[in-house]
Amino acid sequence: MLDYAPPIGNNPIMARKRTVKSTKVSEQLREAIRNADCSRYRISKETGIDQSMLTKFLQGERGLAISTIDTLAEFLNLELTHKKG
Repeated sequence: MLDYAPPIGNNPIMARKRTVKSTKVSEQLREAIRNADCSRYRISKETGIDQSMLTKFLQGERGLAISTIDTLAEFLNLELTHKKG
């Protein structure tokens, strides 16, 4: 399960804490991107990840490299936690 952590430093993108309930990490990441308090354009500009890559990922047309997932998780203040049960 991915939890939204409080913002770190000057990154107010994810000021609210929310829990994403999907079981697949890729779906949880898609949901976190869709729920981000900023545009895909801003995510792209601030992370260096190509906007078309984000769009294709969100549409389920492609996956992402682990390094790209790490970059997005850091930008969105996400952390991977162990699912209980």
